Amino acid sequence: MSDVPTFILIVSGAATGLIGAMLGLGGGVFLVPLLALALGVPIRTAIAASLISVIATACASSTINLERGLVNMRLGMTLEVATTLGGLAGGLIAAALSQRQLFLTFGATLAVMGVVMAMRSGRRNVIADEAGVEPGRLGGRLQEGDRSYLYRIRRLPVALAASLVAGAISGLLGVGGGIVKVPVLNAFCGIPIRVAAATSAFMIGVTGAASAFLYFGRGDVALHLTAAVAVGALPGSLLGARLSQRVEARSLKIIMAVVLLLVGLRMALEAQ
Repeated sequence: MSDVPTFILIVSGAATGLIGAMLGLGGGVFLVPLLALALGVPIRTAIAASLISVIATACASSTINLERGLVNMRLGMTLEVATTLGGLAGGLIAAALSQRQLFLTFGATLAVMGVVMAMRSGRRNVIADEAGVEPGRLGGRLQEGDRSYLYRIRRLPVALAASLVAGAISGLLGVGGGIVKVPVLNAFCGIPIRVAAATSAFMIGVTGAASAFLYFGRGDVALHLTAAVAVGALPGSLLGARLSQRVEARSLKIIMAVVLLLVGLRMALEAQ
């Protein structure tokens, strides 16, 4: 772990932060496999580093998303209570699992969410904005080019349950929870992919902080490694948030599905 050059760690943080912010998943989806598989970092240390860097990337990308009106603040704060509770539970559960079990859990989770995203990539969750039509308390409006659309949240209990699970997965695997929240909010709850991604990124910082505290208390945080990764992740996430606006929504869903499936299968195979 100490043999990994600082430059490589910074570049790794930048690359994973860019991709994670662009897809709204948080860089941990890619950072943990990269550190654990390619660079030989123990998976618990990789998870701890990911959680802390996720806090930096979430704050950075959220500033851009807030300016663009993509973050649904009311929805985010409603779901964050369940996510934070799940994050604390996941951090505690991680201490009881072996490295093999962590690899297998990580891989299976990513693969399943990739399949869900692929199956529902063609659905559109917005309707043309019309006078007198309101999006509801937790819905909102989305501006795409010169057109305005509105969306309403469907199946709020599903969103709350998914947030609890997402928080637990975040604390358990260090991935920010976006791998669950973004597909579920988009595919089952009627939230446009850009809004789901931006709102998820906004929530990730709070969840990551709660879980990272537990890893720090157990001594899993390698300060040099974590600092180097975070230094790279910050500018990477800023660039990723800007690039996300240039990618067509359906393409974003397909890219997300393919990446989740491939990384998930690779992690699951590593557990064998």
